[in-house]
Amino acid sequence: MTPRLKFLALAAAPALLAAAVPVAAAQTPGPDTARTAIAGDVVPGLSAHAARTGSVAADKSISVAVSLAPRDRAALAAFVSQVSDPSSASYGHYLTKAQFAARFGRTAAEVAQVKDYLRSQGLSVGAVHSGNLLIDAKGTAAQLQKAFGTKLSTWKDSSTGRAFYANDSAPTLPASVASIVSDVSGLNNHAVRQHAAPAKVKPLNGPGGGYTPAQIKGGYNVPSSYTGSGQKIALLEFDGFQQSNITKYDNQYSLGSSAPTVKKVSGGSGALGDGQVEVELDIEVLNAIAPKADVTVFEGPNSDAGEVDTYQAIVDSGIPTTSISWGLSEAGRTSSNLSSVDAIFQQGAAEGLGFYAASGDSGSDDAGNGGTSVDYPASDPYVTGVGGTTLTVSSSNAWSKETAWSGGGGGKSSTFKIPSWQTSVQQSKGGGYRQVPDVSALANPSPGVSIYSQGSWGQVGGTSAAAPEWAAYAALYNQQAAAAGKANLGFANPTLYSAGGTGFHDITSGSNGAYSAAKGWDFTTGWGSYNAQTLTSKLLGN
Repeated sequence: MTPRLKFLALAAAPALLAAAVPVAAAQTPGPDTARTAIAGDVVPGLSAHAARTGSVAADKSISVAVSLAPRDRAALAAFVSQVSDPSSASYGHYLTKAQFAARFGRTAAEVAQVKDYLRSQGLSVGAVHSGNLLIDAKGTAAQLQKAFGTKLSTWKDSSTGRAFYANDSAPTLPASVASIVSDVSGLNNHAVRQHAAPAKVKPLNGPGGGYTPAQIKGGYNVPSSYTGSGQKIALLEFDGFQQSNITKYDNQYSLGSSAPTVKKVSGGSGALGDGQVEVELDIEVLNAIAPKADVTVFEGPNSDAGEVDTYQAIVDSGIPTTSISWGLSEAGRTSSNLSSVDAIFQQGAAEGLGFYAASGDSGSDDAGNGGTSVDYPASDPYVTGVGGTTLTVSSSNAWSKETAWSGGGGGKSSTFKIPSWQTSVQQSKGGGYRQVPDVSALANPSPGVSIYSQGSWGQVGGTSAAAPEWAAYAALYNQQAAAAGKANLGFANPTLYSAGGTGFHDITSGSNGAYSAAKGWDFTTGWGSYNAQTLTSKLLGN
């Protein structure tokens, strides 16, 4: 249940299950002193999987991110369905940040009501983010316990031995405020993003092994004119990087990429940790495929509140394409956290932003409990989930063959209903739920990709290599769309599914555990990997 990096070294709107939607429960009208619980805002199975060791120090300073439920979420889902559907007259007519706030955000009076309540409890209120759906606040543990009507305790995880703190029960708020609030991130630090060591083996192709930029671009038929020029890509990260490593990589392959911009969210990610390899992998893969795109690295704290704030900061930036290599099994999150992050992705989709997330490196058992489970946010209906393959290229760097990688995540969501754009490929094993992944790309550590990190060359794999491979393609597509006077790809899934498999390498062999690759869409590789030139031509209607 520990979050980890994903690497090894529209008629019917998508909906959360009713049980998983953390909207305050209906209550008999009464005085505003009555309090209502924010359903699902507590670590699942807390007492069953951890032992309470004490109380959080009363003066401990804690930051929280208070999520507000969108106004008329059904109308928001319907709007996203239309604006993302290439057959709709509304396709590509995205909202500005101000338009989104006016149409789907909470009103100024409602935001003021929440802020006033938080301040009345002694909390300091920070930013109110674009969309009027997220408010940052900070206070002591004692103030938070009073404000949210719960106790903060220290715990020790029974399986890992890790110490953490968490709210003993779901937070409560006065009924009038609870009707607006959907989640309070930061009341626990149970979910900490971690990763396995990168796979570094005997050199095969590049200076440290792994496929070079020329091999990746050749394998996916990326023309030399596709550079990402004029396009922007965001990376969500919970660690930092050293520019000297990126420069070494770029110089080795004569990429001529500009240094990425760094945006530190809520103080940033802190000192460099072992996640540095992940960040440098993400940047270098983007540079390999879209060397002229402008990359912005959003570095946030490794916490629930930090995650929510970092996703929101990316949406606030308006950057059209984001690659995500950090995730956690759906079962490892609170249902209210899933709903609050999902709302941010919905806002992004309404504003024409696309998110590409690694589907995980544990095959069909993302939770590691012997069953079948999928990774979030790849399983979100407003995110493009990217699975993993083993890519083979010829001596001339052309695509030769591709199979499903055994570690690539895939399967059915236990939280989200199947979205309308996916019903055309609905599988009997899906049971009416969101199916993952949507697409896939090179992920197997053998051959993996060549990278330079922490002062040495190596080859690294995992779906966290596949996610930036697809985000880079989205930037390449947007470059061609801009030249043709057409809209950005935005939330890509309805458009990608409308292609019916044209422009993809259909992968029909390999397995990720419970599922096997097959003709057409499948639970191991989705539609498959991209043929950049053919897929772009199809989507642009050429």
